[in-house]
Amino acid sequence: MINDNNNEIKMFNRHSLSTLAIQLSFPHKHCRIFVLSCVLFSFLPSETVFAAEAVQFPKTIAWSAYPTGTGGYSQAVAIGNILQRQYAVNLRVIPGRNDVSRLATLRAGRVHFSAGGSEAVYAQEGILNFASKIWGPQPIRALMSNYSDSCSFTFAMASDSEVETISDIRGKRVTWVQGSPSLNNATAALLAYANLTWDDVTAVEVGGYNASIDAVLNDRADMAGGACNSPPFLRMEASPRGLTFAQFPHNDVEAVKRVRDRLPWYVPHVAFEGPTIPEQGIEVFTSAYPFLVGLDTSNEALAYSMVKIMHRHFEEYKNNAPGASGWTLDRQKFEQIFVPFHPGAIRYYEEIGAWTPEAKANNEKNLLRQSVLKGAWDDFLPSAPEGYDEFEEAWLLARAKALAESGLMTLAEGL
Repeated sequence: MINDNNNEIKMFNRHSLSTLAIQLSFPHKHCRIFVLSCVLFSFLPSETVFAAEAVQFPKTIAWSAYPTGTGGYSQAVAIGNILQRQYAVNLRVIPGRNDVSRLATLRAGRVHFSAGGSEAVYAQEGILNFASKIWGPQPIRALMSNYSDSCSFTFAMASDSEVETISDIRGKRVTWVQGSPSLNNATAALLAYANLTWDDVTAVEVGGYNASIDAVLNDRADMAGGACNSPPFLRMEASPRGLTFAQFPHNDVEAVKRVRDRLPWYVPHVAFEGPTIPEQGIEVFTSAYPFLVGLDTSNEALAYSMVKIMHRHFEEYKNNAPGASGWTLDRQKFEQIFVPFHPGAIRYYEEIGAWTPEAKANNEKNLLRQSVLKGAWDDFLPSAPEGYDEFEEAWLLARAKALAESGLMTLAEGL
């Protein structure tokens, strides 16, 4: 794991310095001071501390993110430019083609944080692709959320697909992305707006997010899901097929409820940013994207430093990537978020007076939810079925039962 060996390194450094200090026997005091100074310099820790800002970074930070060309990747690069210019710190962005790969690198310690989307919630819940024996509910911790003037997910349709209203999607070819339960479940939730399911459309299986855009361009599909301002949609706009975004009128209360019953972290939203979107905007749904998360084991000083720098330097990067303005502090939704915050992030939010009693209460509720999920998983594993499908089915039942007994939302609908 990243930084796992820090304590051992520090212990080694103290022992080595003590031994060298005793053994140094140069005849001149100035020589002894010079040599000891060189030794001290050689054993400086890999972290760099910036006293003026009270932040601490390693020389290289790693994030996982959506693939190159997406809004999430572009924003990570923009934030990385600030870190490089201001702090001489490199931000390495590792693109993941699907939900599992982005969080697998986080869990394996290959990255410090992940800038993804709803997969963080699915991993917390241990559902969809995270319902397998090698996953189960994960101790995800939030750092920051991006709620932009765009939207996190909606339907981008080829203009020649003859879809006038959301109900016209019945029978159309819709991309289904391998290994991306967050995208596929978001598609199912938006279909629910019109009382449709995957059974009412033709699913076109693709290997990744960018492949879903290619499927529309190549006339293998009529529509794909993604963020309104996702750069690949520019290719659709410029193509002979054209680009039209689906709209979800908010005045249909029952339709809005159907979406939110399935994805409670999705909220009605007016999007202004994205190709072909008119000046008055379009009515859609949105959630945090990118959603910057770590684990409960993520380094507290680094989490604190990351949040502080993203807040302090917001004005410098907000216009440097599509949708980056959504990282602003006043859009963090501390009281509505569905995942607990990392203690390092909380420390900074408390420091600037942004952490309210309501935020604390919501955080405690989310911690309780994760505790119930972990308890259910630990109780389930010893007698769990061996077969993959049987395992998943039994786990989802055990999970729903534990949540229901604790008076918590099960999110079982449609899983």
